Amino acid sequence: METALAKTPGRRQVAFLALLLLVCGCSCETIRYSIPEEMESGYFVANLAKDLGLRVGELASRSARIHHKGNKQLLQLDVETGNLLLYEKLDREVLCGVTEPCLLHFQVLLEDPVEIFQAYLHLTDVNDHSPKFLEREMLLKIPESTQPGSVFPLKTAQDLDIGSNRVQNYTISPNLHFHVATHNRGDGRKYPELVLDKALDREAQAELSLTLTALDGGAPPRSGASTVRIEVVDSNDNAPEFTQSLYEAQVPEDSPLDALVVTVDARDLDAGVYGSVSYALFQGDEVSQPFVIDEMTGEIRLKRVLDFEATPYYNMEIVATDGGGLSGKCTVAIQVLDVNDNAPELTVSSLKASIPENSPETVVAIFSVSDADSGDNGKMICSIPNHLPFLLKSTFENFYTLVTERPLDREEREEYHITITVTDAGSPRLRTQHTLAVRVADENDNAPEFTQACYTLRVRENNSPALALGSVRATDRDAGSNAQLSYSLLAGPQPGPDAAALVSIDADSGQLFALRPLDYEALPAFELRVRAADRGAPPRSSQARVRVQVLDANDHAPRVLYPPQNASAPCTELLPRAAEPGYLVSKVVAVDRDSGQNAWLSFRLLQATEPGLWGVAPHNGEVRTARPLSERDAPRHRLLLLVQDHGEPPRSASVALHVLLVDGFSQAHLPPPAAPPERAQPDRLAASLLVALAALAALGLAALLLFVAGRLCRRRGARSRGGCALPDPPFPARLLDAGPAGTLARGGRHQGALRGATGATEVNSLKPIFPNLSPQIPGNEIEGAPSFRNSLGFNSQ
Repeated sequence: METALAKTPGRRQVAFLALLLLVCGCSCETIRYSIPEEMESGYFVANLAKDLGLRVGELASRSARIHHKGNKQLLQLDVETGNLLLYEKLDREVLCGVTEPCLLHFQVLLEDPVEIFQAYLHLTDVNDHSPKFLEREMLLKIPESTQPGSVFPLKTAQDLDIGSNRVQNYTISPNLHFHVATHNRGDGRKYPELVLDKALDREAQAELSLTLTALDGGAPPRSGASTVRIEVVDSNDNAPEFTQSLYEAQVPEDSPLDALVVTVDARDLDAGVYGSVSYALFQGDEVSQPFVIDEMTGEIRLKRVLDFEATPYYNMEIVATDGGGLSGKCTVAIQVLDVNDNAPELTVSSLKASIPENSPETVVAIFSVSDADSGDNGKMICSIPNHLPFLLKSTFENFYTLVTERPLDREEREEYHITITVTDAGSPRLRTQHTLAVRVADENDNAPEFTQACYTLRVRENNSPALALGSVRATDRDAGSNAQLSYSLLAGPQPGPDAAALVSIDADSGQLFALRPLDYEALPAFELRVRAADRGAPPRSSQARVRVQVLDANDHAPRVLYPPQNASAPCTELLPRAAEPGYLVSKVVAVDRDSGQNAWLSFRLLQATEPGLWGVAPHNGEVRTARPLSERDAPRHRLLLLVQDHGEPPRSASVALHVLLVDGFSQAHLPPPAAPPERAQPDRLAASLLVALAALAALGLAALLLFVAGRLCRRRGARSRGGCALPDPPFPARLLDAGPAGTLARGGRHQGALRGATGATEVNSLKPIFPNLSPQIPGNEIEGAPSFRNSLGFNSQ
């Protein structure tokens, strides 16, 4: 066995020359091996690792493999030792026929990195076939008048071997009349001719039987024999002669059966039966099989389908024999014209079915193309659709790699079906298509995205625990675990109670639940942040804001601030008997910790000593006289008033008001004036009361204006902070209506006292007794209800 390495220039396409050297380390060396045919399976051919200059085990680490044309495995590679072995016994005659030399091309493919070596195996001939005559007996009719030295062609023997192993010599059994001369044909084959050494005498011997033996040049030589039977006939002195010694013809391989290929013509100068000529094919090897000749006309026609790829040309000999047994011979050379009848073939050697997205330029597949036709019919062009992000690169003749043109994006497209089209240059053009499926593997390159940047959820206060408030939702463009999301809560952007103590979230669905009942009066709204994270490596996440608005429920009854109901002595109002109808007796002041219509209050009279004497304003709680007072009216009156809100269902509170009728603050119980000048004191007292009341009203109005201004400033600051702000409720929780609704700003109250010991009237301003009316903090019981003392020293009740 002989190994040789030879440098051969690789054919590369000009457009891809620079790229090919970068992408694939394809060797331009051709590895040549030579072994004899008929070696047993497992026969050692060579150590491929040594010939490639690789270390032991490097073939295994680089996934080396042998690629044969047509995927027929002839050799096998032991990647551990690097030995190249025969896969099965090889028969040169089956694989190559008469073609010489018999070269079996294959490629050595290395992956990671990709490298390809071109190689072929030269299969040498072994003398394993004996010469064989197609006919066991040949008949020659030779006139007895034939002169010594005349030559008679004999049929050749077939030998499937080539070179020196084919037929080299012919011999004939010993006799007195003939010997065999062996000659060379133009194609190197040997053919025999029978030479007459001594004239025949039909009367002495009418028939001879000789044995023709064909010997090949093998060691030891092989032989085959046929019988030559000679009939001696009467004299025929002219042999047929062909008009041409060589006939040449061309026939397309797709010609129909019985198509006329060529017509040969031979003439015989004799007359009668000796001048009639018949034609026959001179059988020799396999060349005569596809054709048949008409023995009378000399027309050579096609009897079976031709195949240019199997046999591109035929040489045959035609013999013309007259009636006297004389014959002539000519040669017919038939060239089979190639027709584009074979579509290209594509063989995939390596394929990556999955490619990670965002990967740089990657080799997807390695494949080879072939076409059994020749010339332009065997030239091929490979192409893929233009809209795909892939490129075809030619490594060397008929070998290609499919590579990515740019990093792929799974979210754009997760699978590609790449159709490789191989078209030859024949007419008509034939094509072959092969589709490769390549999946794009997902990478965690996309963060989750919420459907909204900010969510607003509403829940009515006093809710039950574990109540579902709503849900948030995020999506992830990735796939698999990279798209599996988990939700969690983060602290809100504003100071306040911890969101984790108020709300929980389902990690899988994003559903939000209340952990405990919420109180609108304590916390009307709060914000929190939700985080959505995927399960990629590393994980990606995003956040969204959630504002929870607590809706008010009518869960607080009105609270009466004035007159106070928890004092030790009931509050008593003084009413002069001279009061006109519409006189303001008192005003009921009440608040409600709810908001909106739940805090809108209305007033009405439930019970009274004299119901027709009193009138109550329904919106502001003012108690006024409805008619003039008379002497018949009782001096003491008790009124029971109802304060009710507008919630559903409504809530209410009641308050009792005591009124004492007095006669101009100068009853008999009061000491009479000492002197006439002192009669002006009641006028001065009334004036002082009016001034005090005006001062109190001004003070309350100023407090109300300051309160409204503070609320507006606070609201403006909240709006400037942005976020998911909700509109404030219609009525601020800490503002009491001072208008028709009949409530007062939480600033203070006044207390009046009449002291008659000295006959003078005094109005004293007292400090506010309602220091904080915030709905979040329950108020203390009101103490120190105002009382009026007359000059006799008794308390007004």
